[in-house]
Amino acid sequence: MSIVLTGGGTGGHLTIVDAVKEHLDGNLIYIGSTKGLDRDWFENDKKFKKSYFLQTQTVVDKGLVGRFKTLFKIAKETMRARAILKEQNAKVVFSVGGFSAAPASFAAITLRIPLVIHEQNAFVGNLNRVLKPFATSFVSTFEDGDLAKTYPVKSIFFKTKRVRSKIKTILISGGSQGSVSLNNFALKLAPIFKEKGIKIYHQAGVKNVDKVKQDYENLGIDAEIFGFTKDMPKIIQEADFAIARAGASTLWEMTANGLPALFVPYPYAANDHQYYNAKYLVDKNLAWVCRDKDLNIDIVLDILDKDLSAISSELTQLIEPNGAEILAKHIASFAK
Repeated sequence: MSIVLTGGGTGGHLTIVDAVKEHLDGNLIYIGSTKGLDRDWFENDKKFKKSYFLQTQTVVDKGLVGRFKTLFKIAKETMRARAILKEQNAKVVFSVGGFSAAPASFAAITLRIPLVIHEQNAFVGNLNRVLKPFATSFVSTFEDGDLAKTYPVKSIFFKTKRVRSKIKTILISGGSQGSVSLNNFALKLAPIFKEKGIKIYHQAGVKNVDKVKQDYENLGIDAEIFGFTKDMPKIIQEADFAIARAGASTLWEMTANGLPALFVPYPYAANDHQYYNAKYLVDKNLAWVCRDKDLNIDIVLDILDKDLSAISSELTQLIEPNGAEILAKHIASFAK
C-alpha cells in the first residue's frame, strides 16, 4: 500500500511536497517531471521509496502545434502513471499542481483512486482548475472548504510570532533571485529610512548583492544586504514591516508571524496569481498592494507612521499552526 505525492516544476509547488512528506509514514512514492526542479529536490530523497520522473511540460505560452504535442505527451505519460499506481498499489494521490502533476492526477481519476489537491494560490492554477471537480478533496487556504486556514508553514514562524506596532525595522525582499525594480525602489527609500532611524534588511538577490551593497555605500547608509539566506525566519521575526513579492509561501510565512506588508506582485507570474494572493489580505484590510509600475515613495510614507498593532494581531489569526501535519493526516485518512 502506497501514498503517492505528485506535482512540482517550481519551488512553490515542491515546498508543499517537502513539508507534507515529513509527516507521512509508510511507502511514499513521488511522481514528477524530467523538466523543472523536481529531480533536484527529490531524485535522491530517502523519504521516498521510489521516485519517477515523467516527460511532461507546461502547455502555457505554446502555439497550437506545441500545445497539441504537449497534450499528446501528457496522455501518453498518463498511461505510464496508471501502470505505476497499479504496481505500487496506490491508495491515495496527493497533488500540489503544476505541469508535473498531470499524469498521476489523471491516472488517479481514471483508476478511481482518491485524489487530494492542494492549491497554493488565490487564483487556482490551470491544471487544478480542470481537476477540481473530480478531486476527492480540494484544499486551499484562500477558500472555504476542506482544511480552510491550513497551509504548510514551518513552525518557527508561529513560535516567534509577535504583534508589531511601530516600524523600527523593515525588510525589502525580491526573493533569492531578487528584483531590480524593488532594489531601485528601496534605494530611493533608504535616505528616508535613515532619517527615521529605521533599520534595513534588504534581500537583493544573489546576482545583485555586490551592486546593491555598493549603492548603499555610495549613499552612506548602513543596511543588511543579502541574496539567499537560511536566516529568513529570524529576519522576518525582527522586521516590523515588509515590502515584498507575494508568492504564497512568503505571504503565509509573514502572516503566521504577524508581519504586515506592502506586496508588490511579480508582474509576470502565471495568471497574475501573486496579485490575487495579496488581494486576499488587502480585501480584509490586512495588507497593501501596489503594482510594480505604480511604485512611489508616497505609498510607503503613508504607512511608516501608522500603528500596525491591529493588523499584525489579526494576521496571526488567519492561519493555523501545524499545517503540514494536519494536511498529512488528511491525506492519510483516504489511504485506509
